[in-house]
Amino acid sequence: MVTHSLLSSWLYTLKENPYDDATTEDDPMEDFLQVLRREPRETTEAMQNGINFENLVTRIINGRFETTPADDRWYDAATQIADIVRGGILQYRAKKEVGVRGMSVLLYGVLDVLKAGTIYDIKFTKNYDRGKFFGGTQHPMYFELVPEATEFTYLASNGTAVFQETYRREETPSILRDVSDFFSWLEEAHLMDLYREKWIAL
Repeated sequence: MVTHSLLSSWLYTLKENPYDDATTEDDPMEDFLQVLRREPRETTEAMQNGINFENLVTRIINGRFETTPADDRWYDAATQIADIVRGGILQYRAKKEVGVRGMSVLLYGVLDVLKAGTIYDIKFTKNYDRGKFFGGTQHPMYFELVPEATEFTYLASNGTAVFQETYRREETPSILRDVSDFFSWLEEAHLMDLYREKWIAL
């Protein structure tokens, strides 16, 4: 199995990606090896903020908003996002079997929202610059997983403002190239056996 998170963690070991918020101060290679070994990882403050913000959006959509100090601070931004994605399918699980380098591979991902041919992903980030997610693996992966989707929009927020960054299928490179490069790297690093052991698709 291959997920966007696995590929993103791998790329982070090769260079510090500007489109991905750092969630750990550990050595990038060790962080990747933890992901490769599928070891539990400690939830950082940045990760928890992202979870809390997305949960707030979901509660607003479902009409189950119960105020807390953090919710009050983020409510307006979360409401803007809720208004955009309302009516979509939340937490849509997608998978697709593909062939890469002679291997049968299961691509897998959980979409925040799928609505009328557009995939939406909700991001909570302290800093946002336009094009932040350009080199990321998430929208290429999800386009491969959901062939009927024509657009992917990141809805990024710092809790106050909301930024939209949209990519279209026709301008997005295939994720299969990244998967192939990932397998080549694993072989060169003598980590392919570990990957096969830990990421077997059930």
